[in-house]
Amino acid sequence: MKKTFVLVTLFILPIVVYIFFASGVYNFGKLPTLTKNIPELSTAKGVQLKEKITVLGFLGSDINNKKANAFNLNQKIYKRFYEFSDFQFVMMVPEGTEQQVAELKKELSAIADVQKWQFVYTNEKEIATFFESLETNLALDKTMATPYVFIIDKDRSLRGRDDDEDELEGTKYGFDATSVADLNNKMVDDVKIILAEYRLALKKNTSDRSK
Repeated sequence: MKKTFVLVTLFILPIVVYIFFASGVYNFGKLPTLTKNIPELSTAKGVQLKEKITVLGFLGSDINNKKANAFNLNQKIYKRFYEFSDFQFVMMVPEGTEQQVAELKKELSAIADVQKWQFVYTNEKEIATFFESLETNLALDKTMATPYVFIIDKDRSLRGRDDDEDELEGTKYGFDATSVADLNNKMVDDVKIILAEYRLALKKNTSDRSK
């Protein structure tokens, strides 16, 4: 019996340790809040940040040039999490890009259900103002685009990392959609954390109500 226990322990323990470290989870607590009170999407009919876990992006006016970014996000992040009821992608794009967006959505739909890819059309001034409200160390290019995407929580707060080893000042505001490594190694973990955070809060509230 003792020999069997030892053998089982020797077999199981390495697997448990592997799973623990292979998960690569950045933080088992809450994902740090970097910016609070981000404005609601007042220009968006039927699209809102409140009560949603949002991946927010800015594709700019040359969407055809940003297709690789969109496909990376679709493959690495969206397909993995879109079935969560409160999860969505929101892309802010300049007015006049409707045809480019339609073509992009058609191509993305060959890979996954794009129902939760939301596109907000507005003018460049409003895009710039909204981007500035995130209070990051990043910038939009001349087409009103950035390769970075951002995690916005249900309270309209920007969530990220405040001690990232790869950032100059330690603060990681967004994730580079041109980098599969950044999406795989960091963004996947951070989305897992925020989803787990809300699931745990929901379970606690349910438990408290049942007492």
